[in-house]
Amino acid sequence: MTDFAAPSRPGRICAAVAAPDTGTAIAAVLPVLDGVDVVEIRLDAMHEVDLALLRDRIGRPLLFTNRPTWEGGACETSEEDRLMVLLDAVGHQAAYVDLELKTAPSLRRRLLERIAGTTTRLIISSHDFGGTPAAADLSETLRRQRESGAHIGKIVTMAHDHVDVLRVLHLQCEARQMGFPLIAFCMGEPGRLSRIITILLGGYMTYAAPDERQATAPGQLSVRQLQAAIACLTGAGAPG
Repeated sequence: MTDFAAPSRPGRICAAVAAPDTGTAIAAVLPVLDGVDVVEIRLDAMHEVDLALLRDRIGRPLLFTNRPTWEGGACETSEEDRLMVLLDAVGHQAAYVDLELKTAPSLRRRLLERIAGTTTRLIISSHDFGGTPAAADLSETLRRQRESGAHIGKIVTMAHDHVDVLRVLHLQCEARQMGFPLIAFCMGEPGRLSRIITILLGGYMTYAAPDERQATAPGQLSVRQLQAAIACLTGAGAPG
């Protein structure tokens, strides 16, 4: 299923699923499908994957990520093999594929060539699990993502305080001036609020876990927690 229409609520909610096999991934996300717009399948966590079955059983646009160990993921294969899985996902009508900004440009070009003429959109991502860079460095990362050929950028850092959060959220102002869709928020306890606020500030998407036990990153909220927070802040569902 490929559907890029913006939801009625602000931004998009993506349920991030890291499961060992196809059946477990489907079972994890089915209970929360009514509350999400996109489902991310973390291919680097899977020992067995059936892309066609995932597409057919999950009634939401799918985002496929094959995160390498050098950027916080679990994929230990060669870069060539890691890319092949994403190329295969495009062939199975993925709505999105995620590729790291630090990936070799030659591999990125191959993925963009495969995407050309399809409805798949490329998210170029950057993650910093140690902290939040200076504002100038964040702006440079955003610029490089826009110039990479990506359809959407993603910048996620580890927040140690509220100042880190403000620096990352401010990227939405720069992205809007560029006309470039951006996913930007912070990990860690200080960053939890940014996962909610980012889409209220015009961010393209935010991520949540199917439930509290299945978080794929530090500080990640569950789908239900995120829904409740958004409803509280926007007044959606509140008594008249």
